[in-house]
Order: sequence, then C-alpha cells, then structure tokens
Amino acid sequence: MALSNLFSVFPAGSFSNSFLKVFRCVQLRQLNLQEYASKKLLAHYGINIQKFDVATTPKEAAKIGRSLMADTADELVIKAQILAGGRGKGVFENGFKGGVKLTKDVNTVEDIASKMLGFRLTTKQTPPNGVLVKKLMVCESLTITRETYIAILMDREANGPVIVASPEGGVDIEEVAEKNPSKILKENIDIEKGVTLEQADRISTFLNFQGKKHTQASLQIRRLYNLFNGVDAVQVEINPFGETDKDEVVCFDAKINFDDNAKFRQKAIFEMDDHSEADPRELEADKYNLNYIPLDGNIACMVNGAGLAMATMDIIKLNGGWPANFLDLGGGVTENGVYHGFKLLTSDPKVRCILVNIFGGIVDCAVIARGITKAYQSMNLSVPVVVRLEGTNVDEAKRILTESQMPIKTAENLDDAAKKAVASF
Repeated sequence: MALSNLFSVFPAGSFSNSFLKVFRCVQLRQLNLQEYASKKLLAHYGINIQKFDVATTPKEAAKIGRSLMADTADELVIKAQILAGGRGKGVFENGFKGGVKLTKDVNTVEDIASKMLGFRLTTKQTPPNGVLVKKLMVCESLTITRETYIAILMDREANGPVIVASPEGGVDIEEVAEKNPSKILKENIDIEKGVTLEQADRISTFLNFQGKKHTQASLQIRRLYNLFNGVDAVQVEINPFGETDKDEVVCFDAKINFDDNAKFRQKAIFEMDDHSEADPRELEADKYNLNYIPLDGNIACMVNGAGLAMATMDIIKLNGGWPANFLDLGGGVTENGVYHGFKLLTSDPKVRCILVNIFGGIVDCAVIARGITKAYQSMNLSVPVVVRLEGTNVDEAKRILTESQMPIKTAENLDDAAKKAVASF
C-alpha cells in the first residue's frame, strides 16, 4: 500500500499523540531549545528582545520581577517554559489556568510562580497528562503597536538561504500567502555577500517601517542573518517582528531550527538542548544513531528507512495488529546498533512480538543477522521474532540465522511477515 493511503488505514481520531510524532520523524533527533535559550542567542547577536531572566523558584521569580520593575518595566510577563505551544490557554494540574500571565503588581509574581512551578501544564500540544514546569521566564511587557513577520530559511529552489517577509505579522503566514500573496516578499541571499544594506532597506520598506524604525529594522534584519549563519540554522522565524509604543523594533518571539550535521561545530548550543520532556528511550536510541518513537501497540518494528518503517506499520495494522514503535536503524547501522535496538524494543512491557523488516541497500543484511544473533545470545529473548530480509548479502544473512539455531520465524515478503507477527501470540 502506498504511504499516501496511511490515513485510510488509520481512521480519523484513531491516532495517539505518540503515533502522530512519527509523521515528524527526521533523520536525527532535532535540537529543542526552550524559549529563554532562543532569546539568549538573539541577545548574543545584538537583536532587540524584551529584558528577561529565568527563575526556578517562586522567590527567584519575585526577585527578577522587582529588578525589572525597578529598571524600565511597567508590566511583567510570566511564562512557563515548556516545549509546546498554546501555553497561554493551558491548564495546570492544580486547576490554575494559563501558562502565560501578565501583572502590573510585582507583589503578585511570587504567588503566580508558586502556582506554575512544580506543576504539570496541559496544552493542545502536550501529552494528555501535561508537562512538568521547572522554569519560568520573567520578562518586561512591551506594548506592541504593529506586528510584522520575517523569517530566514534554507530554500531548495534558491539553492541557499532566503528571507521571507510580510507586513501581516502575528498570524499564520501560510494563510497570508494563500489569501494575499502580494503581502509576501521573498528575497534570495547571496552566501558570499550575506544580507546587503540595500536588501535590508528594501525589506524594511516592504514591512512599512518608517523613520528611525526603518533604520532599526534594517539593522535587525542584518543581525538576524548573522545569527542564522553563525549558529548553522536552517530556519529563524520571528513572529511578530514588531513595533512598540516606544518606537522600538523588537523580536517578540523566535523559532530557531538548527542543522544537526553542524553539532560538532555548535557544541555550546547543542549542550543547551532540553531533554526533560523527551522519552528516555528516545534519548537512549539517539546515542546509537537510531530513530525510535514509542507507540501504543504490542508488535515491535525494527526497520531500515523511514518510508519502509511507515509501510511496515501500515501492513501490521492492515493485518489486525498494532505497532508498538517506530524504529529506523538508518543506513550506517552496526551489529552493536542492532543489539541496542533489541534492548529498546524489549524494554517496552507491552511488546509481544518483534518484526524485523530489512531491505538491504546501503545496509548489509549480514550485519543485521549478526546483530540479531548477538541479541539472542546476550538477552535471552522470550518474545517471538519474525524476520524478513532482502537485498545486499541476504544469502549470507540467512545462513547466519539458520546456523544460529535460534527460534526465528522467517518471512518471504512484508505481508507474510506481518501475518506471522500478528499470529505469533
């Protein structure tokens, strides 16, 4: 079955939160930065942001609030730091509503913080039981008089970075592009020259910045590109890129996506990665360059290639089963990687069968077979294992499995493998 038909197999409403994560799976685990960490990067590159600090206790939050109010702030914003959107409309497990709060009374900061810190916040983007709030960002509140949008991203068509800008900020940019394309400007960037003053001025004019705000916006645009280039980003999105009632141009919210291949060059940034909301099994998989996402079923899948993994889950469901995970071994898998893959799969108490589906291209089937043998010998596997191997060195792989005398069920094709997996318990 074609992957485009996956939703016909899994009807609307049948997806769990964890299953939906599969559709966002990429080659490597993406770097996740909390909002405050992204803001620190912006500030490091001289980009205008709200003044802020981070608190881990209610007393720290109150101290930060007093400092900001003594400086320039007339109003404070207290924001729960979790890796999910919709915080303002979220609900805490103690019944407190809203993960983003405004206050003009500094004496209320400690009380507000005490109702956020240490409690789980549930939003439309969190798991059903919410996410534990361990940090708060306390910042000055600025009055936004006008919102615009700007983003820098890598673009295949342009063979390099582009700037996308719109005077319609604070809203869904895709909706603007669809309904009013004249409000979208796309500017290609020459990687040898960077963003020129002429380009920055042109974008600032398109965004309708006037007077000294035009000059400010032009400077901020060039600094945003310096950030984009300096941190090996693939996307820097500012929405809103706004004006304040004090005639300032400020980046109010930032989304930064990084090139995982630049991890060796951006060690300090990748050390800022927040793992607190990740499943420990996903973190363990990342150590061995495995892509693992736990699901809700009982048939574990070990596959090479994201597309084949999706098809495998598709066929399991068609035959009456339910996948327990998404596990892509990747093209550079080793015997040790296969072994640790088995450890991850069997760490899920719901797993009642393991289905190994390998189509060897870059992957050597013999490596997979030796890894399976190592897992059997070292782990005393008690769950049935169904194996389907095709491609590079498949005959040698089959010989290894046969001579191992392990109680493995072999399959001729994917449908046969799924049927045997479903019938194995």
